[in-house]
Amino acid sequence: MENLLTANQLKAYYRTVQGEEVKAVDDVFLEVKEGEVLGIAGESGCGKSTLASVLSFTILPPLYLIDGEVIVDSHNIFILDKETLRREIKGRYISIVPQGAMNSLNPTSRIKNFVIDVLKEHFPDITKEEALKRARERFEALSLPARILDAYPHQLSGGMKQRTVTVISTLLNPSVLIADEPTSALDVSSQKIVIKLFVELLKRNIIKSIVFITHELLLLRHFADRIAIMYAGKIIELGPMEEVIFSPLHPYTKLLISSILVPEAGMKEKKIDAIPGVPPDLKNPPSGCRFHPRCPSYMKGVCEKISPNLVDITQEHKVSCFLYGGKDGT
Repeated sequence: MENLLTANQLKAYYRTVQGEEVKAVDDVFLEVKEGEVLGIAGESGCGKSTLASVLSFTILPPLYLIDGEVIVDSHNIFILDKETLRREIKGRYISIVPQGAMNSLNPTSRIKNFVIDVLKEHFPDITKEEALKRARERFEALSLPARILDAYPHQLSGGMKQRTVTVISTLLNPSVLIADEPTSALDVSSQKIVIKLFVELLKRNIIKSIVFITHELLLLRHFADRIAIMYAGKIIELGPMEEVIFSPLHPYTKLLISSILVPEAGMKEKKIDAIPGVPPDLKNPPSGCRFHPRCPSYMKGVCEKISPNLVDITQEHKVSCFLYGGKDGT
């Protein structure tokens, strides 16, 4: 499958008023392939949402890009001029459903005004009537009533607001849709409806791939093709969904999965194991492997000194752990 987006050596840090750097995304490699759902999971504070901001180039102070590149259509988006980035990349090639998307709608404005603003940003000559016609057709095609366009945000349920923001984010048929925890504030039935919408967007070829960020790892089991596990600003395991969920390699991935209660038949006797310790302070992360202070497989003299590379176990499955090699890391 073709890579629609490739991130290489991404580093993006927050700078505090005291001048300290928070290493939220630190040397991340990632590929997004056409036709896939790539899930990104990890504990709160591991850098998932920051990575979403970097991939979609919504980088605002106190977040700063330190190094790396994001390649789309053979171009590094970080060196494009602002006009090209605004007209050709944002919303058209890469679009984001941000965390807290339900609160991104202006509470004093009807949904249709938001739609008109989005379309006029990219098509300055489009009339209000043309914009609304396009929006109505898209809403109805995705089984959302067109009357939503005349509503105010407070008149919609949480699930409907999330679906509305998702549809608006895909009006320009972006190749890559980045969804940052789009189901975290929803009940289970609303989550199911939102997930069905994402599947429908892919099925109809309105979008070509999804980067789905969540802290609910089990949600990805029914939705993702590949999963990337993030810890302390780094991708520590990346592979096919079945392999990562059922045959995890990294000690952190194993502990993360064992800490989840699975509501399925035959799982009543499953022991729930807590992950020892607490996530590190990213202003001063541990040396070497960032998981080593909490790792049950910690190797003294190695893990605390050298940062392991993300090495290939198979063609599709990668892991960053000295149990599987990578001692030439830097």
